[in-house]
Amino acid sequence: MFSKINRITTKTLRHYDEIGLLKPEHVDAFTGYRYYTTSQLMQLHKIITLKQMGLSLSDIKEVLSNPKAIDLFLKLKEQDVLNTLRAENAKLLQIRSYLSCIKGENQKMYTPIIKELPEVIVASMRQVVASYEEFFHLCPNVMAKEMERLGCICAVPAYCFNIYHDGEYKEKDIDVEICEAVTELKEDTALLKFKKMDKVSRAVCVLHKGPYNNLGEAYAFIFNWIKENNYEVIDDPRESFIDGIWNKESEEDWLTEVQVPVCMK
Repeated sequence: MFSKINRITTKTLRHYDEIGLLKPEHVDAFTGYRYYTTSQLMQLHKIITLKQMGLSLSDIKEVLSNPKAIDLFLKLKEQDVLNTLRAENAKLLQIRSYLSCIKGENQKMYTPIIKELPEVIVASMRQVVASYEEFFHLCPNVMAKEMERLGCICAVPAYCFNIYHDGEYKEKDIDVEICEAVTELKEDTALLKFKKMDKVSRAVCVLHKGPYNNLGEAYAFIFNWIKENNYEVIDDPRESFIDGIWNKESEEDWLTEVQVPVCMK
């Protein structure tokens, strides 16, 4: 009768008894039948309410034995629910963004993903370059030769990227830091600096296929996507080079990933 009144199964009541959450008032020694009283209704309703709010049975047991703890448990659960809502909302926004892409609402097809960028040790060279043409000279010639002279070993998997300290895409007078992930820190030289870079917990990333002179399209897309999806840029963007002049004959086959560190607003 007690289970029917409260729309709860006898199996659940038996489990609550076994874990010490809600003991019956009396158990018939012959039949094993559990008897509950109306005075236990309030406690059962409290258990059901707390369970519906997402508290675990162990948490509920702690709350019942220590009523003063309920404020802490509910605040922790509130934060957990808020984090889940933010994560689910982010998924919803990504779905809508992707749908707009495949419907042709964007001129170029970019598929944004959110991922963690790893902690790395890098050899870096920072300069203000007049153009991308000058950058092409710095990376394969000046930087590569200095790394070879110092006996640098590139990390596996390879991670070569630029950090743009201007905070936005520029076509000239570019403040760029060229970074190559290496296996160990070495002494700085006039050309190269060595440092450990912390992981980035969340970055919005898109793949750009083709020459660098139209990378502006990728930047325009990604910054607009960040704005529309309630994210906030928290650090300078990166360009991670996957395929390029070193392994592809045609510029149309170059592949670059634009990575922008973000947090949710």
